[in-house]
Amino acid sequence: MKLQEKFIELRKNHQALLATNFYNYETLEGVLTAASQSQMPIILQLTRSSIEYMGLPVAYNLARTMLEKHQVEGWVHLDHGDSYELAAQCLDIGFDSVMIDASEQPFEDNIALTRKVVKLAESYQANVEAELGYIAKLGQDKDGSGFTQPEEARTFVEETGVDALAVAIGTAHGFYDKEPKLDLERLAQIAKCTDAALVLHGGSGIPGSSLKKAIDLGICKINLATEIKNIFMKTLKELLATNQEIDLRKVFPKATDQVTGLVKEKLVIVHN
Repeated sequence: MKLQEKFIELRKNHQALLATNFYNYETLEGVLTAASQSQMPIILQLTRSSIEYMGLPVAYNLARTMLEKHQVEGWVHLDHGDSYELAAQCLDIGFDSVMIDASEQPFEDNIALTRKVVKLAESYQANVEAELGYIAKLGQDKDGSGFTQPEEARTFVEETGVDALAVAIGTAHGFYDKEPKLDLERLAQIAKCTDAALVLHGGSGIPGSSLKKAIDLGICKINLATEIKNIFMKTLKELLATNQEIDLRKVFPKATDQVTGLVKEKLVIVHN
């Protein structure tokens, strides 16, 4: 099933998919072990940084091979694509979905670039995600300004034909200084204005109850990245601080297991 078709089904049933970033073999193994054991579908995400770290062919083929190994229904997605050229490269190699993030550009420029990527993706029958509003990235101010405006969301989707839209309703990328308060009323208004699949970025650290409410109001995709990196690296640091083991094949699996546990917990929240 195409991802955009899956989103239509999910929104109709007030359900969502968990979308997890991966950074190497170990984090991918942890994510897909969780999905396999839970018997739940998942979206695997790659950013430009991860693609440059592993190389596009290696990263993409690793994702496809591992989905097959674990017998998991899944899709490969470009997260926060920052250029038409990167989106084109990912589509050409076989990605199911790409995000073009021009949210920090003026509204009309965001529309123009997103429309261009949507047009390109049509020949691949691929899903396209964009972002509208201010969702703070690592190191940026998290003062809550720049939330997505419902009428702008309507115009943006109509003008671009985008399949999925990441909305700014109070989340941020990275960890939170305090428990985030989602503007659920705004989310409900946005959902009334557009049929696009709505996406929640900054899923790390959001209470499960808030995620469930967001899904009920129209969120179809929830991104998880920071917590995966954190639990993997934190586990490794603790292990290496207490022993002299140099065989990474003995050390890494313990960190991978922690990723599996984390993702299983998130899948339960998203799918129940």
